Amino acid sequence: MTAKTRLHFARFEFKYVLPTRLRDEIERELGYFLQFDPFVASTPEHKYFVRSLYFDDPDFTAFYDKIDGLRTRSKFRLRTYSNRIDRPAPIFLELKGRHNNLVFKHRVPVGGEEALRLARGDAVAERILAGSEAGVPVREQFQFELLRKRIRPVALIDYYRRPYISRYDPEFRITFDERLRGTQTSALFPGPAERGRDLLPGYTVVEVKFRYHVPAWFHRIIQSYELRRVSISKICRGIEVLGLAENLS
Repeated sequence: MTAKTRLHFARFEFKYVLPTRLRDEIERELGYFLQFDPFVASTPEHKYFVRSLYFDDPDFTAFYDKIDGLRTRSKFRLRTYSNRIDRPAPIFLELKGRHNNLVFKHRVPVGGEEALRLARGDAVAERILAGSEAGVPVREQFQFELLRKRIRPVALIDYYRRPYISRYDPEFRITFDERLRGTQTSALFPGPAERGRDLLPGYTVVEVKFRYHVPAWFHRIIQSYELRRVSISKICRGIEVLGLAENLS
């Protein structure tokens, strides 16, 4: 990924969890209506790696806000696109959340990548603040939550993403996220003793993203395959699998 990605957006997102065989069948049919995102069009497997270090407070408020289905909620994460500490990649501080049915994301690039890749625990937040521009709303909100809510890094989520865009509407996107793994760590690049765990073995998370409406052709695919939307969060799944907090619902 490059630093030229969009820094702010608001859109609707639908999610589906599909077993491998059904995913392959649907993905082949979607090929009539979608094309690869230009970023992956010329890569061998048409996918890229995504790594996110998520923050939460000592009570796991962000986790329980999602579990309880709060209509307005948000969380901070640190995102990059490399799983090797010696392979440079841009790093972003992101605030992602929901207001009613609309999903929003605001991100700011974080400089000083080399020091940030080595940081752990409280040093991660210190490097974020040192490497991002003062006065930027995302950074200021992050600093506020560090002090007021005592958020800190709690878990790392990794996966591989294959992105598509509509041949007819560039605002309509579908991504296929697979090989999801979660690691209990406070570092963007954990040590060898911090082992990751599979979160949804044999399944792919399909995310449908759009600004205004779902096209008729996708409605037909939903009906044909009897797809059912699910409310799934990769970080919530990771927290549950890693035993960091319990889903009491």
